[in-house]
This record gives sequence, C-alpha cells and structure tokens, in this order.
Amino acid sequence: MEKMTENFAEQIKEQAQCAITELLAQADLKKGDVLVVGCSSSEIVGGRIGKDSSMEAAGAVYAGIAPVLAEKGIWLAAQCCEHLNRAIVLEEEAARQYGWEPVWVVPRPHAGGSWATTCWKNFKKPVAVEQIRAHAGLDIGGTLIGMHLKQVAVPVRLSITKIGDANILCARTRPKLIGGERARYTEED
Repeated sequence: MEKMTENFAEQIKEQAQCAITELLAQADLKKGDVLVVGCSSSEIVGGRIGKDSSMEAAGAVYAGIAPVLAEKGIWLAAQCCEHLNRAIVLEEEAARQYGWEPVWVVPRPHAGGSWATTCWKNFKKPVAVEQIRAHAGLDIGGTLIGMHLKQVAVPVRLSITKIGDANILCARTRPKLIGGERARYTEED
C-alpha cells in the first residue's frame, strides 16, 4: 500500500474520535470500565485484513480514541490479531484491577497487528492477557471482538459506519435479564 497522506490520517483520527464519542454516549460506561477495540489497519487503508498492516493508520486511530477514553477514566484494551490468538494489550493496572493474568508476548505489526503494537508502545506499563470481559467494544474492520465482551452484548448504531475504508461495529453490554413477571422460584403452584 502507498504511504498514507496527512489528510487521510486526520480523517481516520476524526472518524475514530467520532465513533468512540458516540459509543460512549450510548454505552453508559463508568470510570474504571474497560472498552475493547479491535482494529484492522489493513482494512482502514483499503487492503485485506492481515495483509496490508499500517502503523500510520493504527496511530491515527489511537490519536482519536485514547484521549477520549483517558479523559473519562475508561481503560482501553487493544485486541491483537489472530497470530497472537486475539490476545489483549492493556495497562498493567487494569489487568490487576480485574484479576486478568498477564502472558509473555510483545506484539509486532505482523504478529499481533499494528493496532496492538501502537497501543503497546503508547501505554505506560503494557501487558498482554489472553482473555477479558469488556463492558463495550469497537470493531474496526471485522476483527471479531465478541470473544472479549461481557454477556450480554447489545449492538450500538452510530452515525458513521466506517473508519477509513473499514466497516465498524459497536457493542455495549448489559447484565443478563433473569426472571421477569412470569418467573418462578419454587416448584409450588
């Protein structure tokens, strides 16, 4: 792929900022909650997932998302690519807060992905973990973040549907609805 232009990088940053702002407005997250982002930089620049990794595109997404989450006190969790089994990069403090056990790996653009690599390089004290249960998520380019969301995931519709050339899907989570007016809690009639 060609080197990304400044205009395209700014567009990606603005789209990412818009998406995360709209998602937060609908997800009702609290300080200390976790938001997972899966990001195919390849799809953003018009390539095929896993084939055209772009550190520039990942950097633009980070520049749009990270400050918004930091301002709200929400932890950013970055999903790695399939070559690292979709492991998650996040701040060590967040992993400790939730009891998620670190694993030993450092992502690279072609083994973890440009997104996870960018987050690793920008976090204060990054760690990788195998699995999390995030409170909400943003999937940029079909990275399949569902495995890292708490039950029950609820789709969130935004005013934008793409970042760069990549389709986006968002979700928030809610507690399971158990019972209801017809629920019975004993065997008696």
